[in-house]
Amino acid sequence: MTTDTTPTPTPGEDFMATSALAQPGPDLAVEQVSDTARPDQWWQVVWSSKKARVGVVILAVYVLVAIFAPLIAPQDPLDSSFTPLDGPSATNWLGTTTSGQDIASQLIYGSRISLMVGLFAGLISTVIATVIGLISGYAEGTILDDLLSFVTNVALVIPALPLIITLVAYSEVRGIWLIVGVISITSWAGAARAKRAQIISLRNRDFVTAAKFSGEGTWRIVFREIMPNMTSLVAASFVGAATGAIGAEAGLAALGLGDSQSVSWGTMLYQSNAQGAIAQGLWLWVFVPGLVLAILMTAMTFINFGVDLLSNPHLREDA
Repeated sequence: MTTDTTPTPTPGEDFMATSALAQPGPDLAVEQVSDTARPDQWWQVVWSSKKARVGVVILAVYVLVAIFAPLIAPQDPLDSSFTPLDGPSATNWLGTTTSGQDIASQLIYGSRISLMVGLFAGLISTVIATVIGLISGYAEGTILDDLLSFVTNVALVIPALPLIITLVAYSEVRGIWLIVGVISITSWAGAARAKRAQIISLRNRDFVTAAKFSGEGTWRIVFREIMPNMTSLVAASFVGAATGAIGAEAGLAALGLGDSQSVSWGTMLYQSNAQGAIAQGLWLWVFVPGLVLAILMTAMTFINFGVDLLSNPHLREDA
């Protein structure tokens, strides 16, 4: 009779062998952790919002129209050789003005002015607000904070619209850069106040304390340690400032305070009102510039909904 010499595993060895088979290997465990713990990129967070997606698509269309305006516009926007008060046609898609200029071409070229003002005025205003807000918040309780807070409070209580109108009206030189500068220096205070409050809540965090003990300078702590944690707030501030700048430029131009040498949606509204477009039945001359302006500002507002998701993760469930 043959005797089985195969060793019988003890209960402890059997349990260890079963556990080894059930446990994933080190590579598999690392792969699973990296897949589940990897955070979404910022563009993925913004794109997850339905409103933000609509806003991004609309803004992209406006940007493409502004870039390729010479290829899209059927005529020169300043060409007045067409028949005045002419209706829509294959040559003049939306008709002509009382001066014989093509309305559609002016509408297409006007997107350049609005986007340019929104970009540069929003950028300059955001930079001013960020620098003043960060320095004032980090230096809370010092003379520097008192001085910057005083300047911010003064800028907050001064009515922005009358100040803008006064500065532009009494300026000897009219131009797009004057409007950009005036809008920038009159629209930073509210955003600076919000950034000051945010940095006050961040400056006592552990990573800031560690940076202080490591010997890093004040400027490096403020702009290299704290500011990256405020990126979403800065982005939301820029989008809001750009939206306000677009509306402010259109309002100034509609009041006759814009650059008369350029074509914008605001100057179209001013010219249509000054030349009695409604009384002469040129509804498209009045309605279309206001419509495209409203759509652009709505798209910017929709994008801000997506930017808000970056700073408030609780909103992502409802996006």
